[in-house]
Amino acid sequence: MKFKNVFAFIIVSVFIVMALAAAQHSFAVRKAATPSDSQTTTQSVYWKAPSEDKAYPEWSKMSKPWIYVSVKQQKVFIHGNGKVQYIMNCSTGIPSSPTPRGTFHIQKERGYSFYNKRSHEGAHYWVSWLDHGVYLFHSVPTNAHGQYVVSEAEKLGTPASHGCVRLSIADAKWMYQTVPFGTKVVVH
Repeated sequence: MKFKNVFAFIIVSVFIVMALAAAQHSFAVRKAATPSDSQTTTQSVYWKAPSEDKAYPEWSKMSKPWIYVSVKQQKVFIHGNGKVQYIMNCSTGIPSSPTPRGTFHIQKERGYSFYNKRSHEGAHYWVSWLDHGVYLFHSVPTNAHGQYVVSEAEKLGTPASHGCVRLSIADAKWMYQTVPFGTKVVVH
């Protein structure tokens, strides 16, 4: 009887050690995937979280809010009350499919998700700003099943789109839920 108890104790101990090792590895991988405060925009940016470590601005409390997209900096600047209120990381168009430059306005078209069979990409939380559903703010890309394409998501902060403005998941969701029809969008 004692032998069975000792054997069971050894088996349980081995499983506990294996579980702790797996948990430690999982934590290390998750921590490595989260950018540190010292990372710059030339490094990979975290594509799931908000771009800043502060709350998004309250749209209704801003005077004359508008959006500026810097193609050069790969940033979206939310302006209001005469100053920048929030800065988002983005990915604009690649050279062969550039993001249009100019002054535009948020259009009525928006939605939770889409998928484009021709480009084999979709996204979540989209908001149209040109050509009624052609040029959008949206999340990092998804596949045909609505799953995020990590290899594309990790390009956030560098030109990578077909002309739309890609945002982190959290930033795209805020844009989708918050920015109203008619808001001025300047892309330069």
